[in-house]
Amino acid sequence: MSIPNKYLAELMERVIQRNPHEPEFHQAVREVLTSLSPVVDAHPEYMTEGVMDCLVEPERIIKFRVPWEDDQGKVHVNRGYRIQFNSAIGPYKGGLRFDPSVNESIIKFLGFEQVFKNSLTGLPIGGAKGGSDFTRKGKSDNEVMRFCQSFMSELSKYIGPDTDVPAGDIGVGAREIGFLFGQYKRLRNEFTGAITGKGLTYGGSLVRTEATGYGLCYFTENMLKDAGRSFEGATVLVSGSGNVATYACEKATQLGGKVVAMSDSNGYVYDPDGIDLAAVKQIKEQNRQRIKVYVDTHPKAQYHEGSSGIWQIPCHIALPCATQNELDGASAKALIANGCFAVAEGANMPSTPEAIEAFHQAGVLFAPAKAANAGGVAVSALEMSQNSMRLYWSFEEVDNHLKKIMGTLYGNVISAAQEYGMPHDLVAGANIAGFLKVANSMLAYGVV
Repeated sequence: MSIPNKYLAELMERVIQRNPHEPEFHQAVREVLTSLSPVVDAHPEYMTEGVMDCLVEPERIIKFRVPWEDDQGKVHVNRGYRIQFNSAIGPYKGGLRFDPSVNESIIKFLGFEQVFKNSLTGLPIGGAKGGSDFTRKGKSDNEVMRFCQSFMSELSKYIGPDTDVPAGDIGVGAREIGFLFGQYKRLRNEFTGAITGKGLTYGGSLVRTEATGYGLCYFTENMLKDAGRSFEGATVLVSGSGNVATYACEKATQLGGKVVAMSDSNGYVYDPDGIDLAAVKQIKEQNRQRIKVYVDTHPKAQYHEGSSGIWQIPCHIALPCATQNELDGASAKALIANGCFAVAEGANMPSTPEAIEAFHQAGVLFAPAKAANAGGVAVSALEMSQNSMRLYWSFEEVDNHLKKIMGTLYGNVISAAQEYGMPHDLVAGANIAGFLKVANSMLAYGVV
């Protein structure tokens, strides 16, 4: 993707030079800067006042070692990260990812994306991300606990309810959040909303588990309605089988769709009768098994090695909910050839630039992650509100808030794209709408 504005093109080159060997971060920044060319052309103060230069540089990068002891008494050392990217509109907010793929580039790209995603929710939260190259796979509960406690012993120095509020992400579920918050509470001697995604018995919010998947479908529902379509009667593919994928499958089914395939990092299952979500939950959430065991109890279902093959299945709607860059140009062309008319991103940046370009050229409806998967962080912010007010809202109250937030978010994205001459381009609209709130706040502060 070329960047039309000369200043932004030169800024992109500086980003690459200052952050070598960080391809994911480069990809995320390029995608945003490409969309912002018409905005800075109309408002040169974003360039002259240094807003653009500050925007691509994290406010703070925290990197630390995480020593922990396994059940045999052997000491292991992982790396921990917290990148506090931008706090112009509120305290830093963003998840923690525990996965061997985690490195500074991954966390930086996620933190950068989080700035715009959080802005789009309309809630007062800045952007951050963190994590470690630790994997919980093959670890006992006690080993995971010791790792989480060591991780939080360092992270606790930099977070708090009015400073930075982490949450979960890949590899950080309810168990890990409990260990992390327990250690934070022990170290700080306070019970505050310093972490979200907590259990319901100790300050968590209803709908938080479902939020990203539900929000994805609410956003997609708005996009489909604008195009005269709906989930009703549509065949749906959902990549992944974690939290986001599970509840995207649930909500898509409630809205009338038929989800026929889900995946994990090893492969995918195809069930022509429609995915039995209760079975997937049993396999992934309770038994922590690979998704291939689904076919043991569903004789019509097929399992295939290689998760990328899921995109070869004919469908109407595709919801990539696994990980970054999982859907490439070849997979996009296969979806298009097989009749797919809508793609909405549940994971962070799951589609490559080549895939997005193919969808745009073919007229496929496309909802980018920073808008479509903002439901998770939106409900995290609602959890923060409940913690601050010492209130507890019902499932229906939180779900209604979420649905309203995603509808308003969609409207703002469409309006921004229209205003800057790119009607129906949700990628540009999301980047612009998210940027303007942050940039105007930064201008108000002066040089910071």
